[in-house]
Amino acid sequence: MADLGERFATVDATPLPDGSVLVRIHDVALPPGWSAGTTNVLFVVPASYPFAALDCFWTDGSLTLASGVAPQNTAINPIPGVPHEPLLWFSWHLTGAWDPNRDTLSGWMNSVLERMRRAT
Repeated sequence: MADLGERFATVDATPLPDGSVLVRIHDVALPPGWSAGTTNVLFVVPASYPFAALDCFWTDGSLTLASGVAPQNTAINPIPGVPHEPLLWFSWHLTGAWDPNRDTLSGWMNSVLERMRRAT
């Protein structure tokens, strides 16, 4: 979490009843191709982190491509077990194996940012 706090102005972490943690990074800058210049990014850190891989993320529910079309592999879905406003769920997964000795929350966020660079 400290690495994320150094990289982004506002980062919140909320413990969830199942032992996981909801991380919310506020006002993440987006490249051209999106309907907004910034969005909030949310992801769930499993209770067994760092041994369990992170999977999927959410953004503001109103986010679309600049054309108004929904991005590929997304849907309006809530975060399981979290009462929240409608959020845009990205079905996003690492391409390689998760390594608890190497992979971090900051590295996961790099993966999220890579996805956002591809406004598709």
